[in-house]
Amino acid sequence: MNKSSTRNRSLLAAAIGAVLAFGALSQVHAQASQRAQERREREAQKGQEKSSKSAAANQFPNATRQEPEAKASAKVTPKLQKMMKLYDDDKGAEARVIADEILANPAANAYDKSFSAQIAGQIAYEADDTAGALRYWNQAIESNGLDNNAHFGTMFTVAQVLLQEDKYAESLAMIDRFLKESGSHTPEQLIVKGNALYRLERYPEAAAVLKQAIEASPQPKSEWQQLLMAAYAESGQGAEASKMAEAVAAKNPNDKRAQLNLAVVYQQNDMYDKSAAVMEKLRASGQLTEDKEYRQLYASYLNMDGKEKEAIAVINDGMQKGILKPDYQTYLALAQAYYFSDQMAPAIDAYKKAAPLSPDGETYLNLARVLWQEDRIPEAKEAAKQAIAKGVKKPDDAKKILALPAK
Repeated sequence: MNKSSTRNRSLLAAAIGAVLAFGALSQVHAQASQRAQERREREAQKGQEKSSKSAAANQFPNATRQEPEAKASAKVTPKLQKMMKLYDDDKGAEARVIADEILANPAANAYDKSFSAQIAGQIAYEADDTAGALRYWNQAIESNGLDNNAHFGTMFTVAQVLLQEDKYAESLAMIDRFLKESGSHTPEQLIVKGNALYRLERYPEAAAVLKQAIEASPQPKSEWQQLLMAAYAESGQGAEASKMAEAVAAKNPNDKRAQLNLAVVYQQNDMYDKSAAVMEKLRASGQLTEDKEYRQLYASYLNMDGKEKEAIAVINDGMQKGILKPDYQTYLALAQAYYFSDQMAPAIDAYKKAAPLSPDGETYLNLARVLWQEDRIPEAKEAAKQAIAKGVKKPDDAKKILALPAK
């Protein structure tokens, strides 16, 4: 039995899994609703749709796109009015039918089609038809009839929704197009690109973009910083990840997530003593409240020489508090910690609890070996039988124990 020193290169990514889901999508509904509301207000005022240029300042002054004259055609205006009346009355399904009619109408101009597709996309999104929403919004973009604010706003929405739908390559293509054509590079926009690059496992590129976004933001969000740390860690830039994690943790001493991320970064870079120190402070203040947090702490100790007793204390503390699950992995770690600290009796007890929970017979075989070392031959033979019954890679090892003479 050799003491495990396996490292998990995905520790930081796991720690911030929620971040990678990317919270920006929560803004999609609000953005689309705001655009729809602006359209409805202009509808009520004029009886037809007007360019958003008259309702809002130009948000994309550096755009390369020539903004079209956004104006509804006379023939299609009644249809647009009907569509918006239905939408205002919360009759989205009926409004979507009218939008489809406009999109299929050869008399509809670019603006008619773009605006109808934009509204239909919002209706589809509200109805949880994400595929339909993306189809409509892409049609709104390609029809090229909206003012720059609405056109690029729709592009940014599409990039975010594609990211949320795990279509990372498509999201990256859309955000790249958006950044190029809009001439805009706000931190929020760059974060979408960095997130897509991260999901595509293009970690060095992701780190560069995320760093640019964070440096450009007066108040970067903590989840952006966590994502950058993950990108650094995955791209082998451990020093950069550690430096950033330390800065964030120092700035937010009472932020549990920041402290946990610092511990994970230390662990990722084999700085187990520092990782354990951070986690112990959290344990002392009662902030270790999840099973995975206790596992992270005892794993750090088990990867350090001579720290088995500390690992044992953490495991027992976690189980006594009902936080650490008494499962196979827990009992196996406890058994190994006792074994490597020469505490054979409790090691055997822990192995006996772990072995029945094991997916194979390897733990029973380890139990048999320890029992044999302690001259508990009958028990060793019984454990060897269980090992063979559950299946082991080297059944001959178990058979050798079964062949031992009785004492």
